[in-house]
Amino acid sequence: MKKQIMPFLTLTIFLTLFTMSNLGAQITTPAKSPEAEVSQRVGITDITIHYNRPFVKGRKIWGGLVPYGFNYLGFGTSKAAPWRAGSDYNTTISFTHEVSIQGNKFPAGKYALFMAPEENGEVTIILSSNTTSWGSYFYDEKEDILRFKVTSKDKSTSTELLTYSFDTVKPTSATASLHWGTKEIPFTIDVAVDEIVMKGIRNDLRNPKGFQQSTWDAAANYAFSIGQLEQALEWVNASIEGNFFSKETFSNLSLKSRILEKQGNTTEANEILQKSLPLGSPDELYRLGIGLITDGQLDKALEIMQANVKYNKGAFPSHYGLARVYSAKKDFKNALKALEKTGNDTPEHFKPRFKQYKERLQKKEDFNSK
Repeated sequence: MKKQIMPFLTLTIFLTLFTMSNLGAQITTPAKSPEAEVSQRVGITDITIHYNRPFVKGRKIWGGLVPYGFNYLGFGTSKAAPWRAGSDYNTTISFTHEVSIQGNKFPAGKYALFMAPEENGEVTIILSSNTTSWGSYFYDEKEDILRFKVTSKDKSTSTELLTYSFDTVKPTSATASLHWGTKEIPFTIDVAVDEIVMKGIRNDLRNPKGFQQSTWDAAANYAFSIGQLEQALEWVNASIEGNFFSKETFSNLSLKSRILEKQGNTTEANEILQKSLPLGSPDELYRLGIGLITDGQLDKALEIMQANVKYNKGAFPSHYGLARVYSAKKDFKNALKALEKTGNDTPEHFKPRFKQYKERLQKKEDFNSK
């Protein structure tokens, strides 16, 4: 049997709202339930919840102010209305890209967010196309875009002011939670970050951004970072040759070398790397060498740091980088020699560190480690 709110209470609420709306037409007053918005970015996708925040004020919330299930509210066209999941206007949730909610794929857009809690802790969550109504008095099931069920959680502490938050955020997902009174209602939103980014990149390469070499370099780097090696190789090759903007740079050649190495083509990878070294700035070669030290490829890192000294005539941080790789190899004698050759172009803020590094090397300690 559908539950009913007492007619006189419904009439009182309606008259109050009517009076407030007439006042609002003349003056601006604070909302009794403050308006709020919370957003979270997952990858490049923004998730935003807009709502009004009622207070508990000592009232019974669940099974009281928020009745269980679907109800006739004594006003409006809906004979089985869920809760508006907030107060005043519909609570809304929006996504800038397609997402997956509790395993259900869902298109980008803005939607009303309704909830129908049950006494056993189960909650039906509804996303509706009707985003502009006052509450759920005119809720229409035909406007539902998605329905799914979650389980609420009981809390030991009470949240006085209704709050939405993103309590768990991961690289490809976020869990949105409603907190009010002694209950929490969470639901998880997954985002296909790599798929969305790659789709955007392909579009960028066809618009004016695609007329810049840096766009192709950035695209190739992203594809490489997510393991799409064939696509990365295609894009980096476009940066190197075949287009009006193409030219060989340290950046695109060294990236191509890394791609080829990942593909198992070590001979060509090394040839391309050697070709890139004279084109690298002191900072570029230093960062490449440090990356190799981190990966434990110390012999290759030594080769890069030596090339940095050679091709950049000892400019900072080439000798410093050489000292770091010698230190990592436990060749403390040569590490000290390289550190002492660091030139006058060393930044002033960096010089005080050298004394500490020398002391550690003299004690035969690798100064790369903390």
